Amino acid sequence: MKSENTKYFVTGGGTGGHIYPAVAVADYLNGEGGNTIYYIGNPDNLEFDIVIKKGYDFLPVNISGMPRKLGVELIGWGIRLSFAVIKSAFYIIKYKPDVIFGTGGYVSAPVLIAAKILKVPFVLHDCDAKPGLVTRKLAPYASSVSLAFECAQNYIDNENCFINGNPIRTTFKTLSKEIARKDLGLTDKLTLCIMGGSQGAKSINTAVVGILKTLSKDYDIQVIFQTGKKNFDKVVEHLKMLYPEYEADKNIIVKPYFEDMVSVLKASDIAVSRAGSLSISELCASGIASIYIPYPHAAADHQRKNARYIEENSAGIYLEDAEVTSQKLLDLINELIKNKDMLEKLQTNSLKLAKYDGVNRIVKQLRDIN
Repeated sequence: MKSENTKYFVTGGGTGGHIYPAVAVADYLNGEGGNTIYYIGNPDNLEFDIVIKKGYDFLPVNISGMPRKLGVELIGWGIRLSFAVIKSAFYIIKYKPDVIFGTGGYVSAPVLIAAKILKVPFVLHDCDAKPGLVTRKLAPYASSVSLAFECAQNYIDNENCFINGNPIRTTFKTLSKEIARKDLGLTDKLTLCIMGGSQGAKSINTAVVGILKTLSKDYDIQVIFQTGKKNFDKVVEHLKMLYPEYEADKNIIVKPYFEDMVSVLKASDIAVSRAGSLSISELCASGIASIYIPYPHAAADHQRKNARYIEENSAGIYLEDAEVTSQKLLDLINELIKNKDMLEKLQTNSLKLAKYDGVNRIVKQLRDIN
């Protein structure tokens, strides 16, 4: 397929792990010039704000995650899915895309089902060690499949599988730690990043609030703390009780969400994070020694599988959500601070797993469709 004057549908939403890879590919295609891009997503989700800010045409479909139990809710969901497929088919007939790129998950499902019915070629990308239900079911009908993890290939019935890593921004490769820290108003010393994914993580937030003062005053390390938008007010309320002066502490940055996560991660040496695949890809690309705390209720338990994969490659520390306490986190962070060899080993092995050219590889798959 020619890269010029090509019409693309891009779809994926619900969580950052589905949205940002889709947007990264859309940005690359848009940057080439001559391509027309439409983004299909749920207008009630995070993808709407992100895509609208980017200036892409947004085509709405109303769909939610599939209920995991049999019953009335599942029947209702099936009806909504049918309507979403019909609406997606209408978009395909109206705009006539040459190819569709989907990142899996429930938001992309109706678009990809409609593409299968109307025989429009599509490429799938899945970011997890165990691909999600949508990817597994629709992979046999895809022109090709892109995967972030090599072990994910065991679940995919498609001969055209490529291990590309996740599409990440090019600045992960080019931005220096020095500039990243300067951009955030930080100095040149050990820096810790705390993040619970785009939605935040209550267990991580609660544990961190209890040790934030200790990390700054006793260990003199800088802490960048992303709470998640829905948790921010409660975190601040709790923090003001335990450490009223935190806002004046130059070692600490607390925000609900960072638009520029590249600077945040490139500025950091250690991280405490959920184990979403995109987060892992960006942490590895930043060469960070990370403590991974998988979300225990993730679909198909994919975050545990992601974190175990990293642990098996000696590129991170695994910690169960149920074991998260202020003292446990402090002990692990303290071990990394004191054990320089361990810190450097995890950072080096993280970098070994990094893949910086995921976007280029996926775009090549899109172009290779005849």
